[in-house]
Amino acid sequence: MSVMNVAEFALWATLGFLFWKRKFYRRFPSMAAYLALHAASMPMLLAGFYLQGQPWGRDYYFVYFFTYWAVYIASAVLLLLVSVEVFRSALSALPGLMKIGIVIFRWAILVSVVLTFSSMPFTHRGLAAVPDIAVGFMRSISVVELCLLAFLCLSMNALRLSIRDVAFGIALGFGIMSSNDFVLAAMIGKTSPMTSFMQFVYEGIILGTLGLWVVYYALPEPVRKPLTVPANSTIYRWNEIASALGHTGTQIAVSQQANSFFLTDVEKVVEKVLTRNLKGRESES
Repeated sequence: MSVMNVAEFALWATLGFLFWKRKFYRRFPSMAAYLALHAASMPMLLAGFYLQGQPWGRDYYFVYFFTYWAVYIASAVLLLLVSVEVFRSALSALPGLMKIGIVIFRWAILVSVVLTFSSMPFTHRGLAAVPDIAVGFMRSISVVELCLLAFLCLSMNALRLSIRDVAFGIALGFGIMSSNDFVLAAMIGKTSPMTSFMQFVYEGIILGTLGLWVVYYALPEPVRKPLTVPANSTIYRWNEIASALGHTGTQIAVSQQANSFFLTDVEKVVEKVLTRNLKGRESES
């Protein structure tokens, strides 16, 4: 398990380096912060975990406790922002739908978080309630990540989104981690030792997900195909309607005086034409 933890730290550091080198932080700044948080905090957490487990290191328990759960909650907040960035990147070809979709997506996140906290039993008090709140918050974010991955899988063809796109790779990785948390974390008991079989499986899936991200960030990203749709297509009409929402348009000031001047000029022109026609008929006769 110690070797796997060191390997995880090495993968986090590698991901941060590749992410910075490929300049993906410009498209996904929250993802860059998420990678930096894990790469910087993991050595401290491993050291704190080792020290608080020693007979003489009981004083380090509270340091490890607050550091671990602070990083955990910060990761959950960053995951919310990453989900919004991935959603925005996937709908970049449809700016109208992206604008209205971001609003709906944020409201869905808010409702998910509120429902999670309202359904928590809060059986613990004091510091013991911190893990319950953090885990409940992370579970609501995990549901959002799975829904985001399902949305991308169902709309890849319509959005011309490649499976090798970095946005899809980020969503796929977080979807695997969320499934790992929901399934294996429920099978691992709270008193299960770190050397149990399920702990190794849990850590192995995390290492596999990080390795998948290394492949996504190392390989060149394919150029996204332009989204071409017929003018009478439904998605085009939705995009135009969504683009028009919130725009009042250009206001034109109408002046009654200007209209009267215009009508007067028209009447003069008509009178001149009639006069010429009458004079022409008289000359012919």
